[in-house]
Amino acid sequence: MMFRIVAIVAGLGLALAGSVEAQTPRKGGTIRMTAPYGSSFTSLDIHTTQRAQDEIYAKALHRSLYIWNSAEGKPVLELAKEDVVSGGGLVHTFKLRDDAYFHNGRKMTADDVIWSYNRIMDGAKAYPGARFVRVIEGAAAVEKGQAKEISGLKKIDDFTLEMKLTEKVDPGFYFFTALTSIYPADEAAKDSFIQKPIGLGPFKFVEHVPGSRIVLERWDRFYKPGKPYADKVIVSVMGEAAARDVAFRNKEIDTSVLGPAQYVAYQSDADLKGTIVEVAEVFTRYMGMNTAFKPFADKRVRQAINYAIDTDLIINKLVKNKAYRATSWLPLTSPLYDKTMKPYAFDPAKAKQLLTEAGYPSGFEFEWTTSQNESWGLPIVTAVIPMLDKVGIKAKVKQVETAVLAEVVRSGDYQAFIYSQQTGPDPQAALKCFHSSTPQSACNYMNFKNADFDKLIDEAGQTDDAAKRGQLLQKANALLYEEAPIWFFNYNKAVMAVQPWLKGVQLNATELTHQNVEDLWVDETSPAK
Repeated sequence: MMFRIVAIVAGLGLALAGSVEAQTPRKGGTIRMTAPYGSSFTSLDIHTTQRAQDEIYAKALHRSLYIWNSAEGKPVLELAKEDVVSGGGLVHTFKLRDDAYFHNGRKMTADDVIWSYNRIMDGAKAYPGARFVRVIEGAAAVEKGQAKEISGLKKIDDFTLEMKLTEKVDPGFYFFTALTSIYPADEAAKDSFIQKPIGLGPFKFVEHVPGSRIVLERWDRFYKPGKPYADKVIVSVMGEAAARDVAFRNKEIDTSVLGPAQYVAYQSDADLKGTIVEVAEVFTRYMGMNTAFKPFADKRVRQAINYAIDTDLIINKLVKNKAYRATSWLPLTSPLYDKTMKPYAFDPAKAKQLLTEAGYPSGFEFEWTTSQNESWGLPIVTAVIPMLDKVGIKAKVKQVETAVLAEVVRSGDYQAFIYSQQTGPDPQAALKCFHSSTPQSACNYMNFKNADFDKLIDEAGQTDDAAKRGQLLQKANALLYEEAPIWFFNYNKAVMAVQPWLKGVQLNATELTHQNVEDLWVDETSPAK
């Protein structure tokens, strides 16, 4: 599956790669990355957290069955050399690598893959990666406590694994994120593992200074010959845009995510404009509405909110055009993005009419949970409040830390929230978040339930006809637009400043900060030796 815009993205990637190929990657040095989405990492156990912040370090420390290839715009095998498909497209037999060593020196085997996926399906823990592993037959039974092991996983031998799926999907789209990292079964069950995690990635854990940084160093037995290039990776927590700006200008960090204000400033600065890389990411920013809160149970109220907000004005003036207007759930870079679909118009009169029809002629009051995030958090909420006020809807702000917001969203403890969620790269997996069988803790954050939607998704998962699957999923996406469980805000344009000495940066549309760090290297002009 390729993105519509992947040709542009890949073209940019090839242009970058072309300049890299002219130079031989340098061995040694330190890569200094930033974690820009909050004041801490949530956990050193990547199975427990879906935050983009945590996956930055996890991409260096851990590995999953697949890995994202940014140049091709698709997942490719990582911990397996081959995938033989049988059983009408439902059975995948993976020939696992026999040269992947955990950082304690032990080889990875099929047992570790099976153990890791069973762990993720522990229903009592509600691990976010369960949304992906659930596609394996028997995984849902483990989650519900009806079975101890996933029946659809079978060890043939130490390096051969059979996986039976419930749907005809490409498993690559389900098993490339760090949420499905493979842990060493004998070590990961110990309490000490959370303090000093052991992975399969190109860099091994050295230290974690809470609220400050994670330090990793080269793993010499990494299975890709000659890689990684760097000796060390430091991921520094820098949630404040101003702090990142100063550190980047002072050459103390190699990467810095740019918010709207910095995007404008860097573009107009002769010394900095050459450092900008950008990509249309598969993220949708939105306000989620809890249908258990009475007014939001009515579709007309949810639609009214979409009509009441001048979304284009906010994207223009506040987000500084560092975004694309959202229509429904699937973003611009999705292969099933429907460019004929028009976004909700700014129409306060229509909003008032819908509110009156729903029985709220004078409006109502609700609590809106938000983080401080400058691109999709408090500044946006502050701009929206007077727009809602004009149609009689009063919003009270409840501000929380970014890490807390992630838990609020998963637990359902809100009336409304504002968030940024990955809505690709696979449209089937992205839309499955709204299926009634998907738990709130996985990704059905609005606890959305609609029989017609379920039917479309179920049918799409069982058809062999790719064109028919695409039509069914587009219909499901259109139904979400109509049902409006969210305010459709924007699709993210990710922008990052990269120092000229850092080479090999990938234009990753699934999350620009998530780099396959074994391919990064620093030239001799880097101040960090």
